[in-house]
Amino acid sequence: MSGITGLAARKKAAREAAFLRRELAHRSASTQAEHLTRWLLEHPARPIAGYMPMRSEIDPLPAMEAAAARARIGVPVIEGAGRPLRFREWTPGCALEEGHFGAHVPVAGEWITPEIVIVPLVAFDRQGHRLGYGGGFYDRTLERLRAAGPVTAVGFAFAAQEADEIPVEPTDQPLDLIVTETGIVVPG
Repeated sequence: MSGITGLAARKKAAREAAFLRRELAHRSASTQAEHLTRWLLEHPARPIAGYMPMRSEIDPLPAMEAAAARARIGVPVIEGAGRPLRFREWTPGCALEEGHFGAHVPVAGEWITPEIVIVPLVAFDRQGHRLGYGGGFYDRTLERLRAAGPVTAVGFAFAAQEADEIPVEPTDQPLDLIVTETGIVVPG
């Protein structure tokens, strides 16, 4: 039991340090989605799950808008604690309402099953591990989607959010690649 407590404490400390690095990056640089846009446009016609940025998260909306001309885009909807996310179709300019945790979601739209999931994060490492907000939503979602078919998990973050090592547990789902404002990191 103390191993789990130790892991929780390490994750908490890593999360706090990463939030500070992300906030500093957000203040000092404009949010840039150029590399994400280019990568998404190289993978057309695959359903994509993006996200609506909150607080100091790097903004994927320019990339989502560019990809919307060639692919269906969805954004996450939280249906309850302990449940995987579902993705409601999003189009540029669609009507939005506030969802759980203050994230905006489309008022209406079909549900989509993404093959590419753009994943927000607090921190990442070069092995493809991510530190999220601690609710496990993306881990449960990626596990469910991957059980049904191929899914590419794309972490999107500021380069300053990179950590030497992220503490992991068996339920953590890895990222297939990480895109930052400075380039693309392929885990390995």
